[in-house]
Amino acid sequence: MRRLYSLIAVTVVCGALLGVNPANAATKSITCYKGTASKIVKAATPKCPTGWTTTKPVVKKTTSPASSSSKSLTINATYSGKIAMLWTDSSVSTTSVTATGTGTTLGLTQLTGSGSSSPSSQCDSINGTGTISDGTNTLKATFDPAAQGCAKESAAPTTVAISGNVIITGGTGKYAGATGTLKFTGSFPVASTAAGANETGALTFTVSGTFNTK
Repeated sequence: MRRLYSLIAVTVVCGALLGVNPANAATKSITCYKGTASKIVKAATPKCPTGWTTTKPVVKKTTSPASSSSKSLTINATYSGKIAMLWTDSSVSTTSVTATGTGTTLGLTQLTGSGSSSPSSQCDSINGTGTISDGTNTLKATFDPAAQGCAKESAAPTTVAISGNVIITGGTGKYAGATGTLKFTGSFPVASTAAGANETGALTFTVSGTFNTK
């Protein structure tokens, strides 16, 4: 019995000197990281290999660019209708314009507007504002200052051809905040230029180009 105790004692002492628990040393595990890679190291005293660390890398969140609902729309429409005018001693005012559109109208088939001019020559500037609508949503526009009306003859009766750019100044509904510049051409007849004369004639008006909505 004494010999058995002596043998156990020698085993324990030898295990302690070698750093080994005679009842099997407990195994530990750690997670090591290197960039996006990771691995588990198991040992009595685990250590990460060179270049590896136990510090978990912080993943940076990427933010997606803010989405925009802005888009470009193209219109290429011809409007046919009526223009009503009133002549004075020095100018002509368009009291009303009403026309219906065909072609690529984007559903904006109803055109209304008004304008004026003080013609002193066969070609002169025109100004005015107008809207085109689908009955719910409206696109607003005004003539560019360089827009002109040119009479075919120097005196009435004649046909006036109009051309230039219209500037989109906003709108309502889904066209609120719309911007852009469109080209236009058109024509209408003039029967008289006498002061006080009222007349209504047929109007053809074509508008084309691309504008942006918000």
